[in-house]
Amino acid sequence: MTGTATATRLLVPLYVHPAVDPAAWQAVAAAGPGTVRAVVLNVADGPGPALEPAFAEASARLAEAGVEVLGYVDTGYGSRPHAQVVAEILNHRDWYGTTGVYFDQAATHPDAVPHYRRLAVAARAAGCATVVLGHGDHPEPAYAEPELSDLLVTFEGTWKSYQDLVLPLWTGHHPAERFCHLVYEVPADRAEATGALIASRRAGVGCAVPGSGANPWDRLPYGLSPTTGPTAQPSAHPTAHLSAHPSAKGRPATPSPSPPTDPECPL
Repeated sequence: MTGTATATRLLVPLYVHPAVDPAAWQAVAAAGPGTVRAVVLNVADGPGPALEPAFAEASARLAEAGVEVLGYVDTGYGSRPHAQVVAEILNHRDWYGTTGVYFDQAATHPDAVPHYRRLAVAARAAGCATVVLGHGDHPEPAYAEPELSDLLVTFEGTWKSYQDLVLPLWTGHHPAERFCHLVYEVPADRAEATGALIASRRAGVGCAVPGSGANPWDRLPYGLSPTTGPTAQPSAHPTAHLSAHPSAKGRPATPSPSPPTDPECPL
C-alpha cells in the first residue's frame, strides 16, 4: 500500500473476514505491538450468534504476535441494555480470546456517564485489560476518567472533515495516549501528512485508511502492507460488518438513556 502514516501507534478496525483477506490479518500480526496498539475484531456488528472458526484463528495469531484484540460491541449511544452489552463482551472473550472491548457508538453527554461507568466495571470484571470508548467526537470530559476508559476515540470521519477538527481545552490535561483519531477517505498522497496531523493533535493512537462507503474499514491502514502475497479473492464466507459507520459530524444526536430496567446481570 502506498503512503505512510506512522506518527502514532495504530488502532486497526479490521472489518473484513479473515477468509476474504487473509493477507491483511497476517500483515497486522507481522507489524506487532510496537506498531499496532490493538485490533478491533467485529464478526457481525458484535461477536455474532455463534463462534466463527476463521475469526478465532485470526485472533489467536494476533495474540501470539503480542497484538491486543478488542471485541466490538455497539452500545447504541447508551440505549442498549447493560445485560445485552455484557453478554456480547463475554461471548467475545469466550469465543475469540479478546482481552479488551471497543464500545462503539458511545454517548457523549454527561447523563450517560454512570451507564458507561457500570459497563466499564463489568468489562474489567470480565477480564478486559483495555476499555475503548468509540465516541467519534469529543465527549463530556468525565468519560476520560481512568477507571472508565483507557482510550477515547474522539474523531471518526472523513479526511475532509478532519481538517476542521477543533480540540477542546480539556484534552490538554490528559496524555496523548488516551486519545485516538480514525480517519477514512484519505488520499494516498495525503497519508503521511495525515499521520503527522494526528500526532500534532495529541492523539497517540490513530488510523488512516483510503476506504470509503458503508464500511471504510475493510482494508489495511496506511503504513501497513500485505506480507504474504496477493489478497485472496472473496469466498463463500460472509464478510464482516458491512453496515455504515457514520462520521463524527454525521452521527445522529445522542439520546439520553432511560433509567436502567435491565434484568439482573452477573456483572
